[in-house]
Amino acid sequence: MRNVALTVVALAIGASPALAQREGWHTDFSRHTVPLEEIVPGGPPKDGIPALDHPRFTSISEAGTWLSDRDPVVLVQEGDEARAYPLQILIWHEIVNDVVAGRPLAITFCPLCNTALAFDRRLDGRTLDFGTTGQLRHSDLVMYDRQTESWWQQATGEGIVGVHAGRQLEFVSAPLVSWETFKSAHPAGSVLSRRTGYDRPYGQNPYTRYDDSGGSPITSFFRARRDDRLPAMARVVAVSLAGMDVAYPFAILRERAALNDEIGEVPIAVFWKPGTASALDRQRIAEGRDVGSTGVFDRRHGGRVLSFDPAGVGRFRDRETGSEFDILGRAVTGPLRSARLRPIPHGNHFWFAWGVFKPSTRVVSSPPDG
Repeated sequence: MRNVALTVVALAIGASPALAQREGWHTDFSRHTVPLEEIVPGGPPKDGIPALDHPRFTSISEAGTWLSDRDPVVLVQEGDEARAYPLQILIWHEIVNDVVAGRPLAITFCPLCNTALAFDRRLDGRTLDFGTTGQLRHSDLVMYDRQTESWWQQATGEGIVGVHAGRQLEFVSAPLVSWETFKSAHPAGSVLSRRTGYDRPYGQNPYTRYDDSGGSPITSFFRARRDDRLPAMARVVAVSLAGMDVAYPFAILRERAALNDEIGEVPIAVFWKPGTASALDRQRIAEGRDVGSTGVFDRRHGGRVLSFDPAGVGRFRDRETGSEFDILGRAVTGPLRSARLRPIPHGNHFWFAWGVFKPSTRVVSSPPDG
């Protein structure tokens, strides 16, 4: 199965630019914010990786028959409605066009960059539906909206070609967590069903060993232009806030699972918890090595700024009140019990994918608060 990843990267290295790939498109190629030669065929044709436009959902108990505790899922919560989108399905479809609590959302995953991100699909009062172009830019998924056939960069949510070039989609908080975390926090939640209408080997990873730091094919692709401040395949918590970009390496979070920092004038907390499998390691996703999951939050609550320390596996205690919070930013014990920190949209990107799009990013090389 690793040949899939090798084939995609080989095509991306030697392919002709998207300038020559206009057949079948109604895109205004005269309008673009990036050099068209940076966009290259990724292997599959337009919609060759089919987005899910009419997703079905199932219960926690039914999904538990095919999900393991360590399976990675994208968690989206709108009001009282919580949904899980397992990567074992997203890895084969990359985009889900959904409506959660009345809000039109696109839940997306680019396996080559490990970018699991969600966006509000509304723009100028119009709801867009997204599909896959079959193109890549810097190894990242290039999406398109079916209404104007403008092309969008998945990692940044930016329109890059067509009438929407230069526009920005709104990010929605969509942390990548374990199935155990989701079902424990949301026992009445719903889960994207395997009944997609497509025949795919859900649960299998078509990019076996892709995220192996010593042998991934992506490292050779980015040799000439990668940012060497971190290894290309290092996972980072990627945050854009107040016009600034920051990367928190998982390697630091493994040493200190709670970090307190400030981006612009916004005080934030970054949490890390073990127990989530890599979707890009073993042939069976549930057997992937433990890479953990993360949460990013505004640490202001009740008119004061909280500071956090680790308080056991998956628990984080604030110094001000002694309350304990979980990986989802919910206070589970102490004076603030039942309070919830405001989540900040973030991703768990591979470093090469964050660095190439955000070259001015600040890389946190040690815990900001010791």
